[in-house]
Amino acid sequence: MRFKPFTSILALILGISTSVASTAQNLAVNSDRTHDEWIALGEAVHGGFGSHIALGIRIGQDALQRLDAKRREVNVKVTEGKNSPCACVADGIMIATSASPGQKSLVVAPKTEDATYMTMIEVTHKVNGATVSYQVPASSMEPLARMNPGTSPRQRLAMVFGMPAGQLFELTGAR
Repeated sequence: MRFKPFTSILALILGISTSVASTAQNLAVNSDRTHDEWIALGEAVHGGFGSHIALGIRIGQDALQRLDAKRREVNVKVTEGKNSPCACVADGIMIATSASPGQKSLVVAPKTEDATYMTMIEVTHKVNGATVSYQVPASSMEPLARMNPGTSPRQRLAMVFGMPAGQLFELTGAR
């Protein structure tokens, strides 16, 4: 397994079991892109690679899987809650799905006054109209923010992919 040394080091640094670290590795590379490619894309598109970019990638990959869609086969709408620090999650989703403002397949709606969530995401399959919706609750902001100081982009990616989905987002609808 090509990520075995990294998985062991990650587990040691984060104080988690190697099976959790290995799961994070598998999820993050459950595509044709490597960790380094995800990070390079995040840095190129966003100017850096923080936990919110990693979260967007995770949600984007999850949505593609749930909708049985390929990149460029979805439309995405991202809405920020009142206290959301930025639309970084949208950049991660853009990287994972290839939805783009230029193609009119990614829309970042104006910030709302609702403080109960950080971000809401709706992903719709262009061909069959199936939709999956996610809500990142406001309670996720603090754990995500704590992931950034003193960690590398690879560690952030692994931490986000290693956390249980329910601690990061809620699946609020699939139709």
